[in-house]
Amino acid sequence: MKCIFCGHTESKVIDSRSTDDFSKIRRRRECLGCGRRFTTYEVIETMPVLVVKNDGTRQPFDRTKIQAGVMKACEKRPVSASDIEELVSSIEKSVNNFMEQEISSIKIGELVMAKLKELDEVAYIRFASVYRQFRDLSTFTQFINEFEQKMIKEK
Repeated sequence: MKCIFCGHTESKVIDSRSTDDFSKIRRRRECLGCGRRFTTYEVIETMPVLVVKNDGTRQPFDRTKIQAGVMKACEKRPVSASDIEELVSSIEKSVNNFMEQEISSIKIGELVMAKLKELDEVAYIRFASVYRQFRDLSTFTQFINEFEQKMIKEK
């Protein structure tokens, strides 16, 4: 590791700890050249996941897009920021656990809807209305009726 102060390439690790979310390792180092201390972070390298859109185009998976959609669906609802962060992290973890380099946007949308359904029913319906692109009132009403029937069966 190259020292940020003198450029010396030799250092020793004084302390190692995981970050709060266990996604990185924080290392406190001491330069063997100048003796000054600095911190580095070690991150697990992951394969980038590509999202296959409905039109066949591909783009890198971006958790901020999911977060924006979920935040919009949860707007003015009693859902905390930590609940939203937990939901988005859960989806990101699921996407990475598929161990595939490509995943369809449909699969991601279904994951989001399933998680939102558990979190807040109104947010779920809001998200579904945008995600499923209801064309008219009758298709939206049909969706609501099906949702009500499923909720009755689950109770």
